[in-house]
Amino acid sequence: MNVISGTADRLSNELCSKMSSYRHKVFVETLKWDLDCKNGHELDQFDRQDTVYVVSQDDLGQVNGCARMLPTNNPYLLGDVFPELMNGLPLPNSPDIWELSRFAAVDFNQRTSSALGQFSSDIAVSLLQESIACAAARGAKRIITVSPIGIERLLRKAGFHAHRAGPPMVIGGHPIFACWIEISENVKT
Repeated sequence: MNVISGTADRLSNELCSKMSSYRHKVFVETLKWDLDCKNGHELDQFDRQDTVYVVSQDDLGQVNGCARMLPTNNPYLLGDVFPELMNGLPLPNSPDIWELSRFAAVDFNQRTSSALGQFSSDIAVSLLQESIACAAARGAKRIITVSPIGIERLLRKAGFHAHRAGPPMVIGGHPIFACWIEISENVKT
């Protein structure tokens, strides 16, 4: 597995295109999320110049995982789209609290690949570790994420200190929740 991170201007145009196509395949085609997409590419208002991406590829250069990282002192998914997931608590708004979103680790080149299996795959654990380390290297002390319930299993398996910010809710037919991930001092940066 090869992991590359950086803002869109640091990643190649080819990799950015593969990543947005991969996101479309995962979130729209496989998980059936109702997202506004163009030409088979999934991007939204949170894909900006300051957005940091973490992208994993297999040995053939095919994307098999991605994550989007944003500091919460600028617009972000939880704050702008899903604030009710904080259960009335204040929304994070700090350069040292980052949001992890559009996390996926489905290897479509594996015969046993499934979208639900992403929450227990080795790729998912490695990608999550890399994503957290990437945010920590940029000053993050905590991570907040909007995720499907299955991400809890991945977090427990990987040994991360994580807890719900509020109770799960069904939004758009999908059970999701906001989750804090504490960045330990043991994270490699």
